[in-house]
Amino acid sequence: MFKRMKSDIQAVFDNDPAARSWFEVIFTYSGLHAIWNHRMAHAFYRRRWFTIARVISQTSRFFTGIEIHPGARIGNRLFIDHGMGVVIGETCEIGDDVVIYQGVTLGGSGKEKGKRHPTIGNNVVIGSGAKILGSFKIGDQSNIGANSVVLKEVPPQSTVVGIPGKVVRLRGKPLDRLSHQLPDPVIDSMKALQLQLEEMQSEISELKQQMRQEQVTESK
Repeated sequence: MFKRMKSDIQAVFDNDPAARSWFEVIFTYSGLHAIWNHRMAHAFYRRRWFTIARVISQTSRFFTGIEIHPGARIGNRLFIDHGMGVVIGETCEIGDDVVIYQGVTLGGSGKEKGKRHPTIGNNVVIGSGAKILGSFKIGDQSNIGANSVVLKEVPPQSTVVGIPGKVVRLRGKPLDRLSHQLPDPVIDSMKALQLQLEEMQSEISELKQQMRQEQVTESK
């Protein structure tokens, strides 16, 4: 237990240049407190003492501003920076060496039973305000941009940005923004609207031309 707590503290120093001392980290970092409280709550949850687990998690939420469901599975060296507004759902699974910034939601997309929250791989960075919703995996060594909304699986070593979230870089190489392998419903809708406008403009031009011809015929 103490070895794991030590690795949690070291994760703070590895990811936050503002961390100055062990005393400061242990007593002032709410993300660290939330993780330690979750470990206690999760232990009760695994023993099916659900009410006690929820009391611990909600007390932790009150003091830290970070809500982690007792059922969530968290790996080693998770670092939650600032953390206010972070929400992690019941069936969420988080790998090792993950960094989460404030305002992140790892949530579900419906009321279905069973696995309904995302699985986060190892060495993933999730930017401020990002929302990852649904039962799918975020691949290892991926970066989720700030305020992105991710609704489908992300392959390893990817960079995701936008609403809805779209892979813009894969294994260090940029992708074509209009790649057919990564359909974007917003772009598809815009294309459909543009085609409709072009058809309407063409029909209006034909009608105007017919009206001119009729006016010329009548004048004769």
